[in-house]
Amino acid sequence: MTFLRPISITALAATLAACSVFDPQPAVVVPQAATTNERGQLQLQLASGVYRCELGRSVLVQRDARNANLIEVSWQGQQRTLLRHDSTSGLPRYEDRQNGLLWIDLPWKSVLMDVNTGRPLANECKLG
Repeated sequence: MTFLRPISITALAATLAACSVFDPQPAVVVPQAATTNERGQLQLQLASGVYRCELGRSVLVQRDARNANLIEVSWQGQQRTLLRHDSTSGLPRYEDRQNGLLWIDLPWKSVLMDVNTGRPLANECKLG
């Protein structure tokens, strides 16, 4: 028993000494890396499927495996092809300018908007 006491005191002293010189840094959460193209637009790998939105609305999004600049959106019985356009933020922004639809794609949520009125048609959309 007397043999363990000096070891415990030595271990405690070493631990306290280490704490006095250790400068803790706050935890940093590093987001998943996204690549950007030559125009500074984010290239995110997002999934196809049914996006469930607020107010019980849903949007079916089909991504074109051959062309990342095109998506097919099914909304209220209509299927539209939306083309990606550059955005100032670099976030994916797909539009059907002829029919006035805009799909803004984010990894955590998406929104379908009426370009002509600027109002959301389907908001807080999440894959699932």
